[in-house]
Amino acid sequence: MKKTDLALEVFERLKKLYPDAHCELTHSNPFELLVATILSAQCTDARVNMVTPDLFKKFPVPLKLARARLEEVEETIKSINFFRNKSKSIIGCAQMLMARHEGEVPQTVEELSELPGVGRKTANVVLGNAFNINTGIVVDTHVKRTSSLLGLTKNTDPEKIEQDLMRLFPNEYWTDLSHLLIFLGRRTCIARRPQCDLCVLKDICPSVQKVLKAQGKAQKKTK
Repeated sequence: MKKTDLALEVFERLKKLYPDAHCELTHSNPFELLVATILSAQCTDARVNMVTPDLFKKFPVPLKLARARLEEVEETIKSINFFRNKSKSIIGCAQMLMARHEGEVPQTVEELSELPGVGRKTANVVLGNAFNINTGIVVDTHVKRTSSLLGLTKNTDPEKIEQDLMRLFPNEYWTDLSHLLIFLGRRTCIARRPQCDLCVLKDICPSVQKVLKAQGKAQKKTK
């Protein structure tokens, strides 16, 4: 199967399997999504979702967060990884939103990337999910792993993987593609225990036999 045909088949099957695939960071507006995505770096969405309700209750708008005391923000999000640095980032982000954008979340990668704590990945998350603007493909650990196993890329660098995927999938698929591969990675193609026998892609995935063989060897070692 040609790689372009494989890509479209993967998308169609996953879209049918996960019709409700979505960003799993809890948010009600672009500002909340921006802050939650900054906090999610090297941290699970589930953990972030545990701290953001209290955070957004205390600081519901950029102006409030921009004026927040660092110690109070740190105390509010202290259960997540790197909470001190992230506290500085989200306060700085809110301050820049007020200073440069009148408290509104900008809608370009360039403007978003100027904000503290924001890189291309975060910008893609915000634009795709808050504004329905497909500027790129979010490549997290799940997308990186599953796209490699599916033979959609041979690269390991997230930016190069993103470029490979952007060439294979139509622009209008980009945001959904990230969600679908993340759902696949969290629910079936799990890093330490991939469930190939249950996967809807097992007949077209080039890594199935390799994974099953590795699992078989691991099982023998534990006996």
